[in-house]
Amino acid sequence: MGRISVETRMRNEEAIRAAMDGLLRGELPPGGKCDLKTLATEAGVTRTAFYPKKARDGSERPGPYQHLAEEFERRLKGLQDVGTVLDPRAAQIERLKAANVELKKRIEDRDAELEKLTAFKQLALSRIAAQHLEIERLRAQAAAGNVRSIPTKLGGSATIGSRN
Repeated sequence: MGRISVETRMRNEEAIRAAMDGLLRGELPPGGKCDLKTLATEAGVTRTAFYPKKARDGSERPGPYQHLAEEFERRLKGLQDVGTVLDPRAAQIERLKAANVELKKRIEDRDAELEKLTAFKQLALSRIAAQHLEIERLRAQAAAGNVRSIPTKLGGSATIGSRN
């Protein structure tokens, strides 16, 4: 690829800066993110211009717009550090992560409650079974004749206690 003229480079840098400002204001194109790929697409330059180049002798030289890529990354990190979320998808991901944490907590709480209720049910069933066995024992004892039954109704004129 041949060299570009100074004028073309200046136009490209202006386009990159304009695209950078737009992206950092949150003006993302449909399907785009706040990243170098979208920056290159919006500015109309190749993405490889943002990265260092290797010379034939193996040494590295900076890409033509590498300094702008570094500025973009620095500004983006600064905005992220103060809590600004530029990418609506990133904001959605953060909301979903928070919702996921909340749902996991609710599931843990419900599992703990279910465990308590299961233990209570087991205890209640054990007590009911013990009471049933006691009732069966008492009925068997009554059937054997060694227990007197208590009348369930009082006789017609019998009173218990006195009224004053």
